[in-house]
Amino acid sequence: MTRFLLVCLGGAIGSGARYLVALSTVSAGFAFGTLIVNLLGSFAIAMVTELVAPSDLRLFLATGVLGGFTTYSAFNQETMEVLRNGAWGTAMLNVVVTVAGCMAAGFVGVIVARMVR
Repeated sequence: MTRFLLVCLGGAIGSGARYLVALSTVSAGFAFGTLIVNLLGSFAIAMVTELVAPSDLRLFLATGVLGGFTTYSAFNQETMEVLRNGAWGTAMLNVVVTVAGCMAAGFVGVIVARMVR
């Protein structure tokens, strides 16, 4: 039960942080807030999994905070909405930039974590 509560608490923190990022990056035509949280989240989860041994802290940070912070479901919904509006180029740009950017951010997160360690 304690681990469940750690994930719930972390998720609340991550979701709140995601909301604040979305508020600060409102833009017409492109989901910058979602892109930013997915890039930051990919970087951070790579660092956490490299630096923190499997433990309650890792569960809280990776599954809770970062699971609540990143938004692939929002990414999908926003991309589908752009497609519904006929903006195929913008939708494909969002997919490519998000996937490639998150992969790159994950690699950089591992490198930085290994340098810190």
